[in-house]
Amino acid sequence: MDQLIEQEVTARKKKKGILIGGIAILALAASVWLLRTTLKSSIKRADITTAVVEIGSVENTLNATGEVLPEFEEILTSPINASIKNVVMDAGNKVNAGQSILTLDKSASQTEFEKINFQMQSKRNEIAKLKLDLNKSFFDIQSNNDIKQLRISNLADAVENAKRLFKAGGGTREGIEQAELNLKVAQLEKKQLENEIKSKQQTMQIEIKEAEIALAIQQNDLNGLQRKLQLASIIATRSGVVTYVNKNIGATVHEGDALARIADLSSFKVNGSISDSYMDQLHAGMPVVVRINEVQMKGHVVNVYPSVQNSIVSFDVQLDERNNKQLRPNMKVDVYVVTDVRSKTIRVANGAAFKGPAEQDIFVLNGGKAERRAVHIGLSNFDFVEIKDGVKPGDVVITSDMSEYKNTKELTIKD
Repeated sequence: MDQLIEQEVTARKKKKGILIGGIAILALAASVWLLRTTLKSSIKRADITTAVVEIGSVENTLNATGEVLPEFEEILTSPINASIKNVVMDAGNKVNAGQSILTLDKSASQTEFEKINFQMQSKRNEIAKLKLDLNKSFFDIQSNNDIKQLRISNLADAVENAKRLFKAGGGTREGIEQAELNLKVAQLEKKQLENEIKSKQQTMQIEIKEAEIALAIQQNDLNGLQRKLQLASIIATRSGVVTYVNKNIGATVHEGDALARIADLSSFKVNGSISDSYMDQLHAGMPVVVRINEVQMKGHVVNVYPSVQNSIVSFDVQLDERNNKQLRPNMKVDVYVVTDVRSKTIRVANGAAFKGPAEQDIFVLNGGKAERRAVHIGLSNFDFVEIKDGVKPGDVVITSDMSEYKNTKELTIKD
């Protein structure tokens, strides 16, 4: 009997525990649902940002980065292999056209200049000697030719005499033939000598021409070296500001090494960089908006570089206001390349609520509520987003990130 009572009491306690546990679970679930409902269906006004839908223009842009550079910057390079002798100007100094910036030790190049000069003098002497030899040989050959001509005349007379003597009966036909043979030999020798004269003249003229060409090459080398020596005193070709100078006195520099840079800081341009995936959309003449903090400047693309480095394409932007006081050398700026423009369209200020897809949901204020609406997005830029449908001018749109409420159709706005 005691055992039956004990089993009944234990069963009642077990049922009571199950009932209490179930009630606790239901209460917890109800609390969670109530909490989620309270949180998801309302939002504080201070936690959101809003913008009024209006009519205006929207520019579709490609986002790029840029660096402000002087529109004119001259790079002064070493014209010769030398060493830095003296530095006159430091970076940051203003410089006028004609002012010296630094000087180079040009003793080695000066020695080379003198060496070429001596070689040229030797070549001139060689040409003079060739001309003298040409004249002498020509005179000698011409004298021999004259002697040959006299001998031919003499042999021609001998032929005539042999013929007259034969007619008179005092000579033989063999005598005539011998005289004629001697004349033909002399004529051939004269012709051979004339050919020799012609060949000798052509050969010596070629030798003189080659020597003159070699002299001209050396003259060009000498003129080039002389010009480089004159440029070895590094001077500014126009007024500006020294932005860089090699101050390592005594350091060896090679021909073409940069020694100094001079920039005109009264006029600037922007060198832009953008992903090569936009290369097909980028071309000269496209409008550009450059943003420096809160300041916007307009310009246009003037040059697109054909090479791609590390998946980046570079381009140059000419600003409409190239002397704006906000511009500083090497300043990093945001660049927006305008690809399309629509005027008199429905737009709203851009914000985190607009994620990019053409079709998306936004929240529009209506009294103390915020209603979710499906809209289609058109052009967009840093400032504005075009909304093709779903809203009208005067509507107030929540522009802050509302992804937390993507499943909520309506929100209560709390002050």
